[in-house]
Order: sequence, then structure tokens, then C-alpha cells
Amino acid sequence: MQRLGASGHVVSSRPAMVAAPRTLALDAVLAIESCRYGSSLATRAKPLPSVDLGAPDLVIDLTASATAQAAPILTLEFCGRSTFPVGITAFLAGGPAPELAARLDGVVVARARPMLSDKFWLSRTSNDLLAGAISLIMQSVARFFAGKIEPLADRVRPTGKDGSFIRHAVPYFCKGVVNRAVQKYQQRRRPFYWQVAYRLIDGPGVAEVGKLDGSPFSVLPDDGERFYADPFVFEHDGRHFLFVEEFPYATGRGVISVAELGDDGTFGVPRIVLEEKHHLSYPQVFARDGEIFMIPESGSAREVVLYRAEQFPDRWIRDTVLMKDSDFNDATLLEANGRFWLLGTERYGFGSASDTLAIYSAPSLRGPWAAHALNPIAVDHSAARPGGAIFRHGAKLMLPVQDGSRAYGGGLGLMSLDQLDDSDVRFSPPRPICPGPAWARAGIHTLNRAGRVEVVDSAG
Repeated sequence: MQRLGASGHVVSSRPAMVAAPRTLALDAVLAIESCRYGSSLATRAKPLPSVDLGAPDLVIDLTASATAQAAPILTLEFCGRSTFPVGITAFLAGGPAPELAARLDGVVVARARPMLSDKFWLSRTSNDLLAGAISLIMQSVARFFAGKIEPLADRVRPTGKDGSFIRHAVPYFCKGVVNRAVQKYQQRRRPFYWQVAYRLIDGPGVAEVGKLDGSPFSVLPDDGERFYADPFVFEHDGRHFLFVEEFPYATGRGVISVAELGDDGTFGVPRIVLEEKHHLSYPQVFARDGEIFMIPESGSAREVVLYRAEQFPDRWIRDTVLMKDSDFNDATLLEANGRFWLLGTERYGFGSASDTLAIYSAPSLRGPWAAHALNPIAVDHSAARPGGAIFRHGAKLMLPVQDGSRAYGGGLGLMSLDQLDDSDVRFSPPRPICPGPAWARAGIHTLNRAGRVEVVDSAG
């Protein structure tokens, strides 16, 4: 209700005609886990006070119990079930990756595929699912009042019963314990690790062929005390500069570093060029009006900042704060249709930082920046978080997007940007980048290119 109200809607509430189903075992698990993580979005709250503001334009029914009314009714489905307690049981029963659906008067009009950042603690899984549900409601409401609602193909609803919650929760927990133990063992052997790789090519690259094919990539070496990730390559005065996130394990905080391509076709050891008190990553560098700028990710500081090169590539100053009080991740800049656009994922309190695509625009680079009227544009673990700069392929604009369906950093896809203006945003489904002999690691996380230099990264 808070997010709907903040978006300018007048919202009232009333109790359901039928009590929502209770799952005492789920409530008990959430109560136990709250000792570690606090209350969850799935924790039962006191009923909201009943407020009647007259005939509504839209009814949002969260209990699947509303009767026919004059206003359209928006309902949610969790894993094909009409309420969250039943849906979470279906998920634990080992069904497919969780999917949410919004129905308007029974017709599917939107879907969401939240990313699960923690498959061990049920309270955190619930947060990811319910945060996705809230964003799905926001998306559906925005499109409803903009007249942009369109029916989607329905899917066969599951039949039969899933069994009791506790029957499936215990195996889920045991599997999580085993997975967590394996992760801790692997982290003792080597901390969480990323690698950047590059190659010099002529002609089509990964983006054009959709496969890690052709000449092999060379690894940007590290000393074992840090990793490099999020590579962006920038060409300036005939020289190529590789900007990366450098993550020293000693500090646990990312900084931005740069290396220059030598005459021998290799990059030297990156050196730090930008450091803040908070984590920095994803250093998109670009030129505009005779100056060079950078927009790194600083979501942990809840801001998006434009930096300007005072002395390229080593000295950067804060030029303009583009967005405040926003957990906006991997901001990716595009200039199109007479405006500037920032595409990235936005986290609203709970939930994943990688599954909710939001777009902002401005008349000039320094702003003012405003949210798109249809935000959030999508809730999808494989079609939301950018994984590199937007590029042109023929007549199409293409956005690399991270595929988190298996895990964060599990892969990358390419989406065609079919419409981007103040009235609507539309992408084609992502086309996955396939593995190939040029890079033996499983999946890539970022893809960029400038001139002959193509760069990728992968999780360890």
C-alpha cells in the first residue's frame, strides 16, 4: 500500500470475506528464523484498518476470495496456486523455478520470475518471492491505468494436492544444509572469485554470433589477494583502456581500476583510479561533449553518481548525483529519442537486487532524472539486470542481460530493445549466449567491446 500511495494512487483496504488459509508450520519456521533475520514479508501482520473511500477503479484481491464487483479484480498466483502459503508449499515440493502471475478478471496479464538469493533460509526465500509479488502488482497497476494491459497466454494449472508444508520443508532444509556446507568448504579453499578475460578480434564477436567461439580469450591475471570483474573497455586517442571492479579481499569493498593495452596486445596490472567509502563496481565509461564520464554502480550507498575525468584515466571527480535514495544496480546509459535513459535493476527494501528492471530518463545527462511511468518494467531473473553497455546490431539496439535462473553470474543473454519512449518499453525475449571453445568457464556475467578489444568475465 505504501508503494501504491507513493505512486500517486488513493488506496483503501477492507477485510476479506473469507479468512486466508493458515499454515501453522510455516508461521513456526518464520518465527524461529526471525531470531536471526527479523520479521519477514511472510510474517503475519495485524489486519489493516478498514477504510472505505467509495467505489474503486480497481480491486486487488490477495486472498482469492473476492466476489464479482463493478470494478475489475486483480489477483495473484504463486507457483500456480492462488495464495502464498499454498504456493510456497508447491515450490518446496520440487516444482519448477517459482513463477508468479497476475490475473485481471481471471485473465493472465503479467508474470514475474523472482530471483532467489538464498535457498537455505525460508524467510529470505519468502522475502524474494513476496518482493517480486509486490513489484508485479505495481507493474500491473501501472499498465492498467495507462491502458497498456494485454492478455498473455495461459498455462495449464496444476492439479492435485502438494501435500503438507512440513513434509516438503524438511527435505528442503536438509538440502540447504548440505549446499551451505559445500559452499563453506569451497570458500575455505578459495574465496568467492571472478575472472576478467579479453581478446583482440576482427569481425563478428560474441554479440554477433551468440556464442563464445573463435580465438581464445586471455585471462587478466591477479595476485590471489583480489579479483577483477565487470570489465568495460574504452578507446581514447587510439589507445584502449580496460576499466574493472577490483575487489581486494582485505577490505571487502570494490574499487575501480584501469589497465592499458600494451603494444604486445596484453593488458598490464590494473591500478586504482576511483575509491569511495562504499562498494563500487560496473564502471561504464563514455565520452560526451568533449569530456569523459563514468557511472559506476554504488547501490550500497543508495545513489547513482556521474563522475567526470579531471585527468583521464587516473583522476575522477564527482560531477553530479543523478539519483538519490535508490538501490539502483548496474545503471546502463543510453541516449535515444532525444533523451537520456538509465536502465538497471532496483531493489525496494526486501528482495533480490537482480530481478526487477526499472528505467529512468532525463532531458540531459545531468538530469533531472525521472522514473518511467510503467516502472517496474519487468520482474525476471533472466531478463532484468544489465550485463554490459547497450550496443547496436544492425538496426536493433541490444542489451546484454544477466541470467540468474541457475545462480547469480550463471549466464548472459541478449535482448532486443523494441520500444523505448515515455509511453512504453518493450524488449524481445533474451537470446542466451552459448558456451564455446573461446572461454572454458561456465557462463559469462559481462560482455563489452570497443574496436578490436572484446572483454568478458565469469564467476569462479
